[in-house]
Formats: sequence, structure tokens, C-alpha cells
Amino acid sequence: MRDLALLAILVWIIVQAFKRPWIGILGWTWLSIMNPHQLTWSLRTMPFAAAIGGATLIGLFITKDRRDYSLSRESITLMIFMAWMCITLPFSMIFDEAFELWKRVMKIDLMILVAIVLLHSKRHMMLLTWVLVFSIGFFGVKGGAFTLLTGGSYKVWGPESTYIEGNNEIALAVVIVIPLMRFLQMQMQAKWAKTTMTVCMVLMAMAALGSHSRGALLAIAAMALVLWWRSKNKLIGALVMVVVAAALLSVMPAEWWDRMNTIKTYQQDESAMGRINAWWMAWNLAKSNFFGGGFFIWTGSIFSIYAPDPNDVHAAHSIYFMVLGEQGFVGLFLYLTLFTMVFFTAGTLRIKGRAQPQTQWLSDLGGMLQVSLAGYAVGGAFLSLSYWDLPYNVLILAVVGKRWLDRKDWLREKEEPVIYWPAFLKKRFEKKNRVPNL
Repeated sequence: MRDLALLAILVWIIVQAFKRPWIGILGWTWLSIMNPHQLTWSLRTMPFAAAIGGATLIGLFITKDRRDYSLSRESITLMIFMAWMCITLPFSMIFDEAFELWKRVMKIDLMILVAIVLLHSKRHMMLLTWVLVFSIGFFGVKGGAFTLLTGGSYKVWGPESTYIEGNNEIALAVVIVIPLMRFLQMQMQAKWAKTTMTVCMVLMAMAALGSHSRGALLAIAAMALVLWWRSKNKLIGALVMVVVAAALLSVMPAEWWDRMNTIKTYQQDESAMGRINAWWMAWNLAKSNFFGGGFFIWTGSIFSIYAPDPNDVHAAHSIYFMVLGEQGFVGLFLYLTLFTMVFFTAGTLRIKGRAQPQTQWLSDLGGMLQVSLAGYAVGGAFLSLSYWDLPYNVLILAVVGKRWLDRKDWLREKEEPVIYWPAFLKKRFEKKNRVPNL
């Protein structure tokens, strides 16, 4: 039954993508971030992502849906980064495996660029945010409840056969999405909706802690610091954060505290020293090879040449050293430039969005996007998620939001509800003069 229900939804998305390609973008995002087909029995291996992506590209060219090919500094930088990865590909040290990963990264980045072309309205941005929140929130809320019920004695893991299968990876994904949940909460009017979102955010934080990821703890601390710095009443803000942190941490068992304490004594932790060994390997490789080593360099044969300890083979465990080792110093420069631009564009939304009531939501969005990026910058320093979709979807929201603001689209855009409620529910709410506009 679950398989049939999901199949029906995916077929509907494919059909709609031909007529309304922006729906295809939302479907592609849902499929790539949440991977719902991995939760079924018979749909796991079917190429739904390729089908939705192909239908969306066809719809892009055959429909009359609004398209915007204007270039932003972020989209230009992303295209240059993609071109650089194409240049470095022939110099890959393990070409066959590198070629397979290169194809996957190119598909992801291409769809990011297509999304920037197709998404243009407030409704589109709100729906994309909801897709991201639901996709990760499904696992985060469930993981938070699991942590509470088990007292944090077991690790929270992500969905199998995905980018975020590991405990560290799902933790970072949860950390990035929590500020997006807060943004949606800021747009809600109904008290029950706000309360529900608060509960979900608390459970998400519990899931991040329940992953036993040290990087997630540092990322949450970084985001809390950004939120505290921007709060109007810093004393009250600090007190609230201390109380919430104490309540959450009181649930965690002794083994969790022992693992977190290794942050201070990382020299005695084999996992931490293995990561540092991998970072030195990436540094040495990039110094010796202008084009880097290409994708899939985290193997014993490469470590035997460039690592201080050739026998301690680890994955990159860092978005920065992953790009450095695979794409060289030029690739790392482009990667850092790209997300620095996104951070400042989000800052522009936060400041300029305050100018009029119609754009206050963009100010809220820009502020929360910056908090998400702070979590990604800190937590990503210890994880290999350089090319995963989610941070690039933050880029989409920032770029499309800036374009919407610059063109003053609120003057000509019809206000539409993000979620179309069934007619009988809408009529019932209208009688009480409180139609929810989520």
C-alpha cells in the first residue's frame, strides 16, 4: 500500500512537471533530499529522479511558465565551479570512480541552476522551504522522539543508501533545517501551528544531540551564538538558551558526555586523529597537484603517497578539505566564494526586507538562512557533505529572494496561499475569519 501511494504521487509529479516545471523542481528536491523511495520495498531502484528531472527539463522548454535566465553572482560562480570540476576530471587519479561521482554532482548542480530559472514567486519560495523542512523533519522529529524514549542511549541514524545515512550526516542536515522551521513558524498566525512547530524544533534538536555527533554539538552552539547576537534583549535571550540547553542535555546519558568531552582531548581520540591525518593528506595532495586528485581519492593507494600516516585511511570528514583534496586550491577558493556570497545575499535580505511590511517575510528568511549557513560552516568542518543538495537549496532561496526583492514583485504578484486547503475546511475556517495561510 505504501509503495502504491508513493508511486501515485511520483507519477503525478512527473506528469505535472511537463505542464508546470516548477512542480518538477519541488518533486526533484523532495526525492533528492528525503529519498522517500528508499522507505519502500519495490521502488528503491527505480529511476524516479531521472524521470522527474527529464520531465522538468522538457517542461522548461515547451511550456509558457515564467522563466528567468538572468544571472546572479551566485549562479555565475556555481557555473564556474562546475566548469572547474569538468577541467579537473581528466586529471583524476582514480578516473572510473571519479567519473561516476562527477556525473552525480553535475546532475545536482544542473538542477540547482534550473531551479533558479523556474522559481520566482513568494509561493515558490515558501513551498521549497516546506519541502526541505518536511524532507529532513520527517527523520529529525522521529529521531528526537526516539532519543527521548531511549534516554539517548542509542545513536540516531539517517535513511539507508542516501547522502545522510550516517549519524554525523543526518545531524548536520537536521541542524541546517532547524532555522528554516523557525522561519516558517514566524510566518504562522494560528497558535496551534506555532506550538506544533516549537515541539518539532525541540525534537529536531534532540535528534541532533542523539546522533552523538560532536560536529552537530558545535554547529548548534554556533547557530545559538548567531541568534543570541541578533536578539534584542541579550540577557533574556541568554537565559532562555541556557534553560533550553540544560533541559535537552539533561536527557543525554554518561556515554554521550564522554564522547563530547573528547573534543577537548582530541589528541587521544583515534577518530579525531584519523580525520586530521586525512586533512593533511588533502593538503599535501593539493600542494603537489594543481588540479587536485579528483573525486574518490580517499583510498589507501592515495594515502600511501600523501598522508603522514599511510595506514590510517579515512574519508575527508570536512567539506573544506574534501574540496581541497579533490579540486585543488582553485576549487576550494570557488567553493568558499560561492557560499560567502550566499551568506551576504541572505544578509541583504535580512536588512532590506525590513523596509516595508510586504517584504518582512524576506527579512525573516534572510536571517534564518544565515543561521543555517553558520551551522553548515561549523558542522561541515567535520563532515564530507560538500556537494549535497541541501546547502545549495539554501543558495536557491537566497538568490530567488534577492531577485524578488530587487524587482519589487510584491507590487504585481497576487497573494496566494502556500497550501490549498480542501473546500469544506476552507469554508469552515472562513466562517471563523481565520483561514490559515501556511
